[in-house]
Amino acid sequence: MKQAIRELQKRSRSLEPDIQIRQDINEAGNKFSDDFYDSVGTQKAYSAPEAESINKIMNDRLGEEPIAFDELLKFVGTEVVTPGLNTTSGNHYGYIPGGGLFTSAVGDYIAAVTNRYAGVFFASPGAAALETRLINWMAEMIGYPKGAGGFLASGGSMANMTAIHAARDHAELKAADFESSVVYLSSQTHHCVARALNICGLNECKKRFIALDERFRMNPKALEEAIAKDRAKGLKPWLIVASAGTTDLGAIDPLEDIGKIAQRENIWYHIDAAYGGFFLLADEGREKLKGISMADSVVLDPHKGMFLPYGSGALVVKDVTHLAHAHNFDANYMQDALVGEASYSPSEISPELSKHFRGLRLWFPLKLHGTKAFKSSLEEKLQLSRYAWSRMKKMKDIEVSPEPELTTFTFRWKPQGKEKIWDEINHNVHLAILEEGEVFLSTTKIHDQFWFRMTILSVRTHLEEVERFLTAIQRNIEKIQKDLLERIEKPQ
Repeated sequence: MKQAIRELQKRSRSLEPDIQIRQDINEAGNKFSDDFYDSVGTQKAYSAPEAESINKIMNDRLGEEPIAFDELLKFVGTEVVTPGLNTTSGNHYGYIPGGGLFTSAVGDYIAAVTNRYAGVFFASPGAAALETRLINWMAEMIGYPKGAGGFLASGGSMANMTAIHAARDHAELKAADFESSVVYLSSQTHHCVARALNICGLNECKKRFIALDERFRMNPKALEEAIAKDRAKGLKPWLIVASAGTTDLGAIDPLEDIGKIAQRENIWYHIDAAYGGFFLLADEGREKLKGISMADSVVLDPHKGMFLPYGSGALVVKDVTHLAHAHNFDANYMQDALVGEASYSPSEISPELSKHFRGLRLWFPLKLHGTKAFKSSLEEKLQLSRYAWSRMKKMKDIEVSPEPELTTFTFRWKPQGKEKIWDEINHNVHLAILEEGEVFLSTTKIHDQFWFRMTILSVRTHLEEVERFLTAIQRNIEKIQKDLLERIEKPQ
């Protein structure tokens, strides 16, 4: 038996490469990442995927014998990285861009190498403490008192779902209560909130979509009236969801006014600040987000405002005991993980047990660059957005949404005399932009009309990139005007 074990051990040793092999792999990996970062400014913002490329991946044979690392990197570069959105590009304006900070990637690498389990203090006191420190820093930024807490999540969807779960537990809702319980939100609330309600088993709750003002923000007076009507019907208002940076327009709901209503009515107040939360680092952002500290729970996404890689979200709750009560568990094999009353491991206040050590991807950049660098970058994005908006507003036949509160605005091309085909020609402009690939921006529908949606939140978007964007928009409009407009209008 020993001989058989030694044979297996010999064959499995390749899973533990020696220092020379590690150095060779590191050298090739570093060259790949250096080439990527050095060329990111000239890479396309969007490359249409080809069926052949997808087929190569889907039919890739996972054989028994090893493949050379250089060959794997070549495959990843051409077949995996290139097609689709280049979210690290400074010319990526679609959705809400991801980050791609080099220093964050280094933090992730070290976290993966050391493989510390960040779920409980017992397993890795340093990892759990570092994550808790980062959450406390966010709580301080929000303006929460001592006793706040939370966890680093995989993103805003998981963080919002966990907040709703805690709110449900706090309201002591049972299945029999759902049909008579009411949630207040708006048509601009991110769809992950409705999805979270469904996952939490709360789809039977009544959902009141509160009217918006002219800037697409929740109307506090309409909210107050809706709550009063529901109470008069014998219903139970239990959750208000406000937005600090909506996806479509970057609108910030009147957080302070809504907070006063929530306090007066004794309703859990949740703010989805996945997009806008980290603008608290900027003076202008703090003023615009006034009232955020009144919330019972706040979601922030470091992979947005802190430019981290995707998979970086956070939930911060004013009273961490609400999270602890909502995630209470007991298992014999976890008895060593207990750390005492009023002190919580991340796994005790979140859905995750198997927890990746996400803290280093945020802690490294904060320590290596300092918060001032992030503040400056966010202030730059705010100013760039106003600059782009003002330039777009002056363009002929271009309609723009109101001046952006954060870094998102919408626009569309409205050539006079072509009212019946505005949606069609704007769609064609978008197709031309995608085909060109130099810049990328997403689209949306407002009042059932086609609009372009521009968000500036890439760490690599600077004045030069915005000028390139403006030129690209004008160029593609002229192209459609010349090549397609007459053909679109011809009778079939």
